[in-house]
Amino acid sequence: MFDLSRDIQSLTDFKKSTPDFLKQLRETGEPIVLTINGKAELVVQDAASYQKLREQLEAARVFEGLREGIEDLKAGRTVSLDEFKEHARKKHGIQA
Repeated sequence: MFDLSRDIQSLTDFKKSTPDFLKQLRETGEPIVLTINGKAELVVQDAASYQKLREQLEAARVFEGLREGIEDLKAGRTVSLDEFKEHARKKHGIQA
């Protein structure tokens, strides 16, 4: 869980205590927001947590595509397999 007192730090403090912050990143898996002149400017995250976030994003994209496909199916926005084949042949210049 994101903790404002722990996970928002100045870039200066991050530079001074980088090993401590790296340990925190590994232990919590939570990103740290770094500020410059009091304004949020950077987000630092450990590689494993970043990879997990990217995988979750990709899964969300897949599920959204499936949801849209199901909506199209329910709404009757479909074509027959023969119509699709003909469309694909024309679009990609494939000879029958």
